[in-house]
Amino acid sequence: MKLALLLLGLVYLLPAALAVALWTAGNHPASWRDADWTSARLLPAPQADREAALYVFAARTGGLKGALSEHSWIVVKEKGGAAYERWDKVGWGMPIRRNAYPPDGRWYSNPPRLVLERHGPAAEAVLPAVREALASYPYAMAGGYHIFPGPNSNTFVEYVLRHVPGLRTALPPVAVGRDYPSDGRLAVFDRDRGDLRLSLFGFAGLSLGRTAGVEINLLGLVAGLDPWRLAVKVPAFGTFGLR
Repeated sequence: MKLALLLLGLVYLLPAALAVALWTAGNHPASWRDADWTSARLLPAPQADREAALYVFAARTGGLKGALSEHSWIVVKEKGGAAYERWDKVGWGMPIRRNAYPPDGRWYSNPPRLVLERHGPAAEAVLPAVREALASYPYAMAGGYHIFPGPNSNTFVEYVLRHVPGLRTALPPVAVGRDYPSDGRLAVFDRDRGDLRLSLFGFAGLSLGRTAGVEINLLGLVAGLDPWRLAVKVPAFGTFGLR
């Protein structure tokens, strides 16, 4: 028992406490009114890129929870489209929002980073399934948002990623809420990703396989190893690897 508690502290509590300390020492907006939501200028002008495109972005969220978690969203563009479409799930009103923010906008002043990118025929092939998944998300109604354990913004994006064959991409381990079982299944083998996922309603979980490697989720904090990419997953900080 003492060894288990020591490992728990070293693997989960110590990184989380360090992340909170570093975040608190940083400079962050006091509220959403003070935050910068403008474009980070990561995407080309849609008229300049006539190909279809699919992007998934993630950025640290606001308030103290930004020390531990990111917010993620989806951006799509049809072939020849004159504009991008951005899809988010938020915690107020009707939670699913379309084009509420710039497609590559900062989130609570935090710059976004690219999680997934598809262009041309590769994007065209998956966009119908992406739109179908966006429309079928089961928690799109008012009140369908819960910060923890979910369903939250990351649950929404992960739901789409899981329901589009061929993407084989998961959200980063710091996307708290991605492991919430949005389809109600507590045990599932994802053939597309080659992963076995077990979940205790999002409060704890285990993932094993080709995409996940080995991940243990405890109260939203994910620790793990990815032998395929020579990477380690540190709670609150994310993935660090050689590939």
